[in-house]
Amino acid sequence: MTENPGQTEEFDPELLELWAKVFGFARAGATTDLAAYLDAGVSANLTNDRGDTLVMLAAYHGHAETVAALLERGADPNRENDKGQSPLAGAVFKNVPEVVKALLKGGADPRAGEPSAIDAARMFGNTELLTLLES
Repeated sequence: MTENPGQTEEFDPELLELWAKVFGFARAGATTDLAAYLDAGVSANLTNDRGDTLVMLAAYHGHAETVAALLERGADPNRENDKGQSPLAGAVFKNVPEVVKALLKGGADPRAGEPSAIDAARMFGNTELLTLLES
């Protein structure tokens, strides 16, 4: 299975439906459902047509438990999307400390991406997250 379903004309409609369901689980924080698909063989590093990973979507939508489950199953915490944004910077942008903590615990680099999570915390004057990122 490919990890980037962005070229839709090359993919079976049933696979596209499966991927849409899996991305929906990440956005919704449906950790149990998502974990079942990953455990059955769906890649933890699956990306959409914008380069967003399951981790990026779960982080951006504030689901720390889902982020942790993805990381436990091999998801890359530093994989940037097509805009060069990292999941950690997305979590900082959305101001979700629990997601930031889960990503850091899973090996996320606070200096990755453009802007980096540290840069984002500085831009928004979020001293709580900046302290967390710099420790």
